[in-house]
Amino acid sequence: MSCKIDCLMCGTCCTAFDIKEIDKKAGERCRYLSADNLCTIYDKRPWGCKGYRPDELCVLVSTLKDEDKVKVYRNIYGV
Repeated sequence: MSCKIDCLMCGTCCTAFDIKEIDKKAGERCRYLSADNLCTIYDKRPWGCKGYRPDELCVLVSTLKDEDKVKVYRNIYGV
């Protein structure tokens, strides 16, 4: 049984994944992610972004440096 996890606003998912709709490659920080890790196109964000839900992995990597978080995500999701 999983529980709802609120977004930690770390920006990892906005960096690790490939988002074709906005021409963002895996491993690069999204150009629509603000300095404080908020999405500047939140109301118009692509389906891939809307579909992502924070999970236990977000909590597990929360103490890592940003670059290490991205490495973990890319390793697990194969991106």
